[in-house]
Amino acid sequence: MFQSTVSRLIFVIACAAAAAIPSLAAQDQKPDSQDKKLDVRSSLGDLHIGDDADARKTGLPLYPGAHLKPDGENQNKVNLGILTEAFGFKLVVANYVSDDAPGKVIDFYRDKLKKYGKVLECHSRKHGGDVDVDTDDKDSQKSKDLKCEGDNTGPVTELKAGTEDNQHVVAIEPNDGHSGSTFALVYVRTRGKQGDI
Repeated sequence: MFQSTVSRLIFVIACAAAAAIPSLAAQDQKPDSQDKKLDVRSSLGDLHIGDDADARKTGLPLYPGAHLKPDGENQNKVNLGILTEAFGFKLVVANYVSDDAPGKVIDFYRDKLKKYGKVLECHSRKHGGDVDVDTDDKDSQKSKDLKCEGDNTGPVTELKAGTEDNQHVVAIEPNDGHSGSTFALVYVRTRGKQGDI
């Protein structure tokens, strides 16, 4: 889930980071082949790219009995962070599988998301849902409320809480060809020139 959106977002951010912080590559790099992550720190900014994402890093508990979706052709977990004086961005995505029906998973996360504000329930026809990120300068405007995209119908349920610049999303759908459910836990945080990630 969210794979096409996440892949595009990571590509755009990676290109922006490469263009905006070219000297980072020459700084202190700590690749860890076992965890598949890269941390780069410099006076210009910090970059973290890794597969060290999990439910805890999204700010949500793991649904009881769920396990990470098996590796396949898509990345099942990603943790990306970029922090500079000009902007900051944090994206954590982890995909899971449960033997329980989608309705039970939806009820569980609807309750857990309440701590982040009003819970919006959206529906879409395909996985890869939309995570809206407002890239305008946060210093000059208030963060925007989340909204449902498209015609709001389909088998994929997206629960959203927060605002465009600080959002928690859970996308749940029937496990294709199997019983149970698959779901993605997503955390997105952005900021402009001022503020913390």
